[in-house]
Amino acid sequence: MRIIGIDPGTRHLGWGIVRAEGTRLTCEGYGIVHPDVDLPIAGRLVQIDEALGEVMREHVPEEAAVESLFFAKDAQAASKLGHARGVVLLVLAKAGVPIHEYEPARVKRAVTGRGRADKQQVALMIKALLGLRELPGADATDALAVAVTHAQYARLDRVLRSSGR
Repeated sequence: MRIIGIDPGTRHLGWGIVRAEGTRLTCEGYGIVHPDVDLPIAGRLVQIDEALGEVMREHVPEEAAVESLFFAKDAQAASKLGHARGVVLLVLAKAGVPIHEYEPARVKRAVTGRGRADKQQVALMIKALLGLRELPGADATDALAVAVTHAQYARLDRVLRSSGR
């Protein structure tokens, strides 16, 4: 199964492609979309739509995992993040890809075993789990972590269904 993981944002949107075959996970690509911060929010959203659409056409993922919103004190930042997530969900829905959402603490727990792990711990585990030679940028690492999380939960779900639970 090929999974796209996405860490939404209007300044930096991370994406990562993970192939899950049984217990084996491999990274097939990753990147960061950098919308032009000088554009109004609507222009940045168009750039996100176009860039993510291109990633979807190039990699043709079978499922998608998106980091869900977390509590933010800054209402304006939360609103902009919500706009970016909306565009992401629309691109994925138009591609007909099943969408799964995971909270940041759940991603950290799935990748490191600790829901309060810091970004460096997550990054080092992603590097080890996927056999990467170097660490991607933070947003791409987060996106790969979301994809790995979905791969693990999807595998667990298949095991439980096959055992009749």
